[in-house]
Amino acid sequence: MASICSQPLLQVTNVTHLFGPEKGCQEISFDLYPGEVLGIVGESGSGKSTLLSVLSGRRSPDSGSITYLNAKNERTDLYASTEAQRRTLLRTEWGFVEQNPRDGLRIGVSAGANIGERLMAQGERHYTELRKAALHWMTQVELDTKRIDDLPSTFSGGMQQRLQIARNLVSKPRLVFMDEPTAGLDVSVQAKLLDLMRMLVRDLGLSVIIVTHDLAVARLLADRLVVMRRSRIVETGLTDQILDDPQHPYSQLLVSSVLQP
Repeated sequence: MASICSQPLLQVTNVTHLFGPEKGCQEISFDLYPGEVLGIVGESGSGKSTLLSVLSGRRSPDSGSITYLNAKNERTDLYASTEAQRRTLLRTEWGFVEQNPRDGLRIGVSAGANIGERLMAQGERHYTELRKAALHWMTQVELDTKRIDDLPSTFSGGMQQRLQIARNLVSKPRLVFMDEPTAGLDVSVQAKLLDLMRMLVRDLGLSVIIVTHDLAVARLLADRLVVMRRSRIVETGLTDQILDDPQHPYSQLLVSSVLQP
């Protein structure tokens, strides 16, 4: 659950990015606090993934602002920063877990090198320390350490997703964005991955913004939910409150599974 802190880690104010009428996200505002997991839910085309791209600095908003409380306890305007500064932030204080793990991994280099690259971005150059960290994180995500020199292309989809999580968390990020991290996985693999993610979020005190169409995933991982429809937020609240007693008609339809993802 979220820690008690007077300062939001991420402050989102009236953010808009549209491709056309009701396509994208518009007038989005919320605060994310340290240690909090925020779920963004809604049917396909509601604007969830567009919003995640804007929040993570990958896509510029048409209007609005996003400010971040960095590791030095300084509040910075994400889009007043340069593109290079945003890329550095994504390699160090932030992480991004892609829906398709192949998009978040370097398939042509070993599992260990995939994990070690994040530390190299922070200045670590000692081979022994990089390999030690890779072995540790392979253990953390329950991957066989004997496969440290294997290419990710030889791993199953679930193993690739575990490796991508290790690659992101090795640098001890303060905020992690996740885009449908369990999509496309078998139910048994999905369940194990969710247990792992819940444990790591709790043990590391991570702040997470996760996009998912799966309300079971949202219930398991998220402290709070944002429900989106046609590019806008229609309801926000504690996860159990929204899933057990949704107030907006769209949320009610979503929870009752009338709407299909």
